[in-house]
Amino acid sequence: MPRRETNPRNTLAIVYDFDGTLTPQPMQEYTVLPQLGISGDEFWAEVNAEVRRTGGDSILTYMRLLVEKIEANKAHLSREALRDLAAGIVYYPGVESWFERIDAYVDAKSGGTVQTRHYIISAGLSEILEGISIKRHFTRIYASQYYFDHHEAARFPTVVINDTGKTQYLFRINKGRESSLETINEYMPEDARPVPFQHMLYIGDGLTDVPCMTVVKNYGGFAVAVHRPRSDTAVQVCRELVEANRIDFYAPADYGPGRKLERRIHKILDLIVARIFFEQERREFLKDMRKA
Repeated sequence: MPRRETNPRNTLAIVYDFDGTLTPQPMQEYTVLPQLGISGDEFWAEVNAEVRRTGGDSILTYMRLLVEKIEANKAHLSREALRDLAAGIVYYPGVESWFERIDAYVDAKSGGTVQTRHYIISAGLSEILEGISIKRHFTRIYASQYYFDHHEAARFPTVVINDTGKTQYLFRINKGRESSLETINEYMPEDARPVPFQHMLYIGDGLTDVPCMTVVKNYGGFAVAVHRPRSDTAVQVCRELVEANRIDFYAPADYGPGRKLERRIHKILDLIVARIFFEQERREFLKDMRKA
């Protein structure tokens, strides 16, 4: 069905974490670490030990250690090389067809009047995410970045996105100020914001997503957690998120057609589409009332 012209507030946004949400393992374990001959368990244990030793930020710490290990191994992992390594990333079942299915579902529910936008907000590396096979489905991808010198060698972080830092990007989406060059600190009336939080869904996998889940839920949106299938520990984390009112649902990380996750996401999308129709009718009602 051809998409009709979209009203600026007829947009719903689905925002995803990446590592552990769309993929079983962190992206570094499919890309950089195998190139360096380092196991994921070994690397993250070293990161955690360094964070305890220095009291530093965990994202800054992993980015620093990664650069040090690249240099120590005399590896040349340029932006292009990191992008190419993304071909090795493995996704949870159903992820690669998920976005088209969700878009089609919203189109059918709304008669083509509601637009779906997908976003990633990740503490992982932008240089890797530039090469992912599903990149074309995302309106924007926000992630940590390195500065590369004239030899195309990563030197130091220029953008660091940690757990709490992720929340600023929710407000960028909410206000339509999606470029990092645009300020989000100026006041903007709620009815002027192109993507109200009530039209937003956040999908994450655990405690690192709590700040984003909290912001979205507190402003009237929705949050869902996914977990590794058959992981009692992951399920317990999700139960705690429900009890703390951080999420609306949780489900195994199986994005396949008809699976529990899709069914629950459809319930939320139904509600968002209904909200958009209600708000549209309410605007028309108020306009007619003022004319009378």
